[in-house]
Parts: sequence; structure tokens; C-alpha cells
Amino acid sequence: MKILWFSNTCANASDYLNDNFVRGGWLQSLDKLLQDKVELHVAFYYHKLDSSFKYGNTTYHPINPLNWKSQRILNHLLNRVVDQEDLKYYLDIIDRVKPDLIHIHGTENSFHCLINKVNIPVVVSIQGIITACLNKFTSGIELNYLSLYSFNLKGGLKSLFFASSFKTERKLSVQRSMYELRDLKNCRYMIGRTDWDRRVTSILAPGRNYYHNDEMLRDIFYKEKWTLPLNKDKLVILSIAGDSPSKGFETICESIYELKQSGFTNFEWMVAGISESDLIVKIVKKKLKRKYPKSGLLLLGTINESLLIDKFKVAHLFVSASYIENSSNSLCEAMMLGMPCIATCVGGTSSLLRDKTEGILIQEGDPWSMAGAILELFKNTDKAVEYGNNARKRASIRHDKNKIVSDLISIYHSVTNLPY
Repeated sequence: MKILWFSNTCANASDYLNDNFVRGGWLQSLDKLLQDKVELHVAFYYHKLDSSFKYGNTTYHPINPLNWKSQRILNHLLNRVVDQEDLKYYLDIIDRVKPDLIHIHGTENSFHCLINKVNIPVVVSIQGIITACLNKFTSGIELNYLSLYSFNLKGGLKSLFFASSFKTERKLSVQRSMYELRDLKNCRYMIGRTDWDRRVTSILAPGRNYYHNDEMLRDIFYKEKWTLPLNKDKLVILSIAGDSPSKGFETICESIYELKQSGFTNFEWMVAGISESDLIVKIVKKKLKRKYPKSGLLLLGTINESLLIDKFKVAHLFVSASYIENSSNSLCEAMMLGMPCIATCVGGTSSLLRDKTEGILIQEGDPWSMAGAILELFKNTDKAVEYGNNARKRASIRHDKNKIVSDLISIYHSVTNLPY
């Protein structure tokens, strides 16, 4: 069976390309195991190569549109997203590969415009759903703060050309949502993994056939295990967020303030994925004013897998503060390590973690409840460790590599009606 992926990442080719800006993510793990079971091809955006190449048993097809750099700048200045402008590149790859099935990973890119454009079965894996996530885009940050721009004098001309605001990002998301809605209603085959994406797609794509297939994690998280840090006096918390108003960074900062107000000060809250120079930090500082933490907050920026594992190991708790998620990769990774977790009960999170059995679920945007949950687990170590052990058991079943690959191949056969 010949399968063609359209992916937001280059999957396992990240090793081959050896590029700091290239990420494989969890699809890297899936690529490695699937490529010996099917004839796998992966198409992805990459502006440094024009020709296809083979690495392992997978063939990779970089998408490199004409005048890529100038078009990127123009799209940014005009606040527009790519819709069907690159369709010819997609169709050219399809014509060369002649796959039995096209598998589109996510609706964040313009790949879903292929739906109804080809006579080959197209299955879409749901990652986030832009239309539904858009509803939560500004939940934690008032609209008047969203016009602040990311431009800074130290960034030079590059910072000037690519300066952006969350107001602009929201406008772009509205455009993406329009295209997503147009195409998903015609999608016949979807793969999801939570109650949330199953329910939402039943409305956005009422004619779709829905298949459940869990996601594989990055390889390193299958090899490591969390144990309670020896330092039991000072609490260390880890969160993984991003430069976005929907990730709840202001709730993290407000929770730090409330913890200190309650008299608890002996802690450090590490946040990976956010740097001091990020726009969300600028906005939250302006919003919270004196409540923004002067101590107790450590922004780690973007860090590699091995360093991230080190941060997991020194932390007592993992906390997810998002306003919307489908299935948070970072929460799944923390559960796989066996960490005690606190997470906001949003989107598909309740499909991942059972409240008061594998961790604690709280209301999003509630720093008082978040601070209280943190103290609850810190003061009851036995309960925290029990939650972490239960989470690891659940995650080990959910992210079983062999089952994920087997289920995915079964889905491919079901969609194509090809024999095993």
C-alpha cells in the first residue's frame, strides 16, 4: 500500500536535514515504525530543497514554492494566509507518487484544500481545530492588549518586517477557519483521539467517517521515568507553553502571585517554550503590572528534548494552563513519565487524564484553584506520586507504539478497501 502524508513537519527527515529550524516531533516516531509496513511518502514545506529524497524506507518531498521568501513577506504585510495558491505543488507530488491514500496531518496548513480535488481517498488527522480554538483565542487577554506589536529595536530589519500582534494572528486564524470550514464539510474520513474532536467534527463534518487512533510520543519519553526529586523542601513546577494568548501564561503568573499572597514562597515555576523577549510576556507584564512575578518564575525558552527531560526530572509537578487543547502533547509526555499533573479541563483534556485519579483537573483561567491544587499535591506527596503512577499506566496503554501503528494500518485498509 502506498501512502502519501502531507505534514506540518518533515517527520523522520529532521535527522537527515540537520537543520535547527526543522522539527520532526511525534510524527518522527510514527514515520520510523510505519515505513516498514507501507510504502510511505511525506510532503512538507521546506525552502532549502527542490528535489525529493529518500531516507530510510521513506521518500520525502519538499514543497518549495516559487519566490518563497518574497511571498512570505508579502503575505505577512497583507495579513493573508495561503489557501489554494500552492495546490499545483501538491497535485504535482500526488501525480508523481500516485498513492493509494492521502493522509493530511492537521488542518493548520492549506493541505486540506486537496479534499474534493483528487479521486484518491483523503483522510484528515485532527490535531487542533482552528474554528473551535478560535473561540478561545482571547479568553485570558483583553482585546485592548492584543494590538501590541512584537517589534523591538534589537531585532533590526527582520524584526520590523515580521513584527506581529495577536490581533493580526487572530485575523489570520479567522481566514484559516473559513477555509477549514469549507473543506471539512466535504471530508469523508477523519482520524481523532478525544471526545472533544469527535463531537466537534460531527458538527463541522456531519458526513465524515470517524476513526480513533492515538498519537505516538517522541522516542525519548518511552525510555525515561520520573521519580520524586530529592529536594522536598523547595517546590519546583514545570509548564510548557508558547507565545500565544490561549496557553494561559497570565494564569501561571497570577497563580504565582496568589501562592505568594497565601504565604508560600519557596518555589520555582519553570516555563519551557516562552522567552523573555516573546510578545506574550510583554503583554502579560502590561496587564498584570505589579502582580507580574519578580521572582519564582523562570522562562526557559525553546529547549531540546534531552534538556526538557532534565527539567521534567527536577520538577515535582507538571501544570498545563491552556484555554483550549485537543490532546496536549506535553501533558501526554508528562503522564508517560509518571509525573503528578494539574491541567485545565478544556477541549479533549478530560479524555486524557481522569480527575482525582491520575491528576487534578481545574477550571481554565482560575489562578486561585490552580494555586490551591499545587499546594494540595505538594503537601500530600503520597497522593501526588499515586496520581503520577496511575497517569503513567494510562499513558503507556494509550501511547503503545505497536497498537498505534496497527490501528492506523487498519484505518488505511478500511478507507481504501485494499486487502491486507
